[in-house]
Amino acid sequence: MPANQQPAAEPGPQPHVRDRAHRTLADLRERGQRTARARAWRLRLYGLLTVQAGIAASIAWFVAYHFLDDPSPIVAPTTAVGIVAASMGSRLRRTIELLAGVTLGLAVGDLLMPFFGIGPWQTGVVVILAITVAVLLKGGGSLITQAGGTAVLIATLEPPVHELSVPRFVDAAVGGLVGLAVGLLLVPIHPKRTLLRLAEPVVNSSATALHSLSAAVRIRNLDDAERSLGMLRSLTPQINALNEGLSAAEEVVRLAPLRWRERDSLAFHADSIRHLERSIHSARSLTRRLTTALKDDEPIPEELPAAVDLLAASLVTLRWAIQAGTEPRETREQILKGVELVGQAQGGVSRITTGPHVHRLGYSGLIAVGEFRTAAHDLLISSGVETERAARMVRRAGGWGEEHA
Repeated sequence: MPANQQPAAEPGPQPHVRDRAHRTLADLRERGQRTARARAWRLRLYGLLTVQAGIAASIAWFVAYHFLDDPSPIVAPTTAVGIVAASMGSRLRRTIELLAGVTLGLAVGDLLMPFFGIGPWQTGVVVILAITVAVLLKGGGSLITQAGGTAVLIATLEPPVHELSVPRFVDAAVGGLVGLAVGLLLVPIHPKRTLLRLAEPVVNSSATALHSLSAAVRIRNLDDAERSLGMLRSLTPQINALNEGLSAAEEVVRLAPLRWRERDSLAFHADSIRHLERSIHSARSLTRRLTTALKDDEPIPEELPAAVDLLAASLVTLRWAIQAGTEPRETREQILKGVELVGQAQGGVSRITTGPHVHRLGYSGLIAVGEFRTAAHDLLISSGVETERAARMVRRAGGWGEEHA
């Protein structure tokens, strides 16, 4: 090799390979951040629940050991934890169902085990009969579960002697009452804080999905629009959790003396959440219709994606206003501006681009306009506007009537 000749450099990774690696790392980083945020949110939401369960178990064990002369308290703390952790709402009803299920399981076990004895098939028969009776009594899941579980205890852990079953019912009753007292009286949840935390993923995910829909409609990207629809459809578990939290909050302000002063405030938040949920259902229908419009190659005026962006933004500003305890004026302005844009799209004249440009809506586009109006109406009510006034404001902003707010 000549002295002035340099060895050939080894070929480095191709640009498209580097770009793919960077995207993969960015996706992994974003996924990790989302996971960390989701776990932190769950810890904030359920942190008090873990404290309630620990306190309830300790108190139930103490009472059963010292006052019921139970040398090995098992049923009482187990029942207490079950009451606290079974659900965020309807604990009073679940306590009654649990105690009824325990009583039913004891009754069936005490009645049949002296005749059948203890064994595998006897256990199966007793459980079947206990659950059958619970079903015939139209019991809920807690009653059915406790009836079957208690029947198993009687059939496997106890000799068929009636007297030994009574302490288990007393232990269960003590555990249930302790769990109820801790969850509703001693360490009750904070109603407003709980609802805000439960609403956070619903609102943020809905807003993200609607912003994505707006971008997809602008460039007529059907795949992105369908992904937005999938995001909204996947919110069912979070909406169900929000409804459970609302039931829990209403139960707490009704039964917990420490939270009685928050009854009026919660009544407003409860109404706001119910209409927020309705608006999200309408937003999902709006997304489905705009996705269908893309599939059918219908014309979509540019005012529609702009209105969808405003609807998404109003969800976030409403949540911040409620959290800060301020009047949601910006939210109402965004909603009404979106309604105005939808009215312009339906009327056929664009006011966004320079110069008039005539549009026509197809079948799905017309239905999407109706869904947008419904979502806007419910969001206005959620912001504190009375129902009739909200309807007038929507009609006026969209140019569908001469009524004044």
